[in-house]
Amino acid sequence: MRDFSGLTETLYTATEWIMRFSVINVLWFILNIPIVFTITSIFFGNSESSSLLYLWPLVVLLPALFFPSTAAMFSTVREWIIKKDQASLTKTYFSHLKATYKKSFLSGIVLMALWFIWILDFTFFKNENDLIWTMFVVVGLILFVFTINFFSLSAHYQMSNKALLKNAFFVTVGNPLLSLFILISNLSLFYVSATELLFLLPLFAGTVSAFLSFLAFYRFSLKVEEKALKNKEG
Repeated sequence: MRDFSGLTETLYTATEWIMRFSVINVLWFILNIPIVFTITSIFFGNSESSSLLYLWPLVVLLPALFFPSTAAMFSTVREWIIKKDQASLTKTYFSHLKATYKKSFLSGIVLMALWFIWILDFTFFKNENDLIWTMFVVVGLILFVFTINFFSLSAHYQMSNKALLKNAFFVTVGNPLLSLFILISNLSLFYVSATELLFLLPLFAGTVSAFLSFLAFYRFSLKVEEKALKNKEG
């Protein structure tokens, strides 16, 4: 039992949160190293056709690694936000990974398919005209927010994958302010991480993204539940 106050309490809390973010992010990053290498190969490919070939390993890697590991990260972050006690960060993360792996793998196949359709269409049509290019960029941004909301929903509610996909769509298009916050905060975070502070990618970027996204979603869900309760009582 700790008995701190003042500056000591502040420093202890800050250190605790830094450790939380870094430990979970490092675990998540390690699990996704094969994907990092694959995406790096895509960006440094000699030609567009050769770069597209590197997309195919992602057919296996994304459902098998990225989606389950990210779902587990969101579930772990959710417990921080709702202030649920965790005996061990590592054990908590891997327990979520194990418990939701099959479900995350299956949903990952669906989400990956959506992203692949978008990537292939964007690659094919991007040189047509500015209007088509802009349209595909907007669709990609919506799909990004949709994916983030899917992770938040899967961490917070016990639903089938079909229900999660449907509700993620309604949350994304039905609450522009939430979607805008998720989009701006995540793009800003990853832009800074990729261009200025590269150390954030393996140490903090993923967990900070999950924390901000789920926190915004959680506040939105509380308002929806409160409104539904008032309507029921009325």
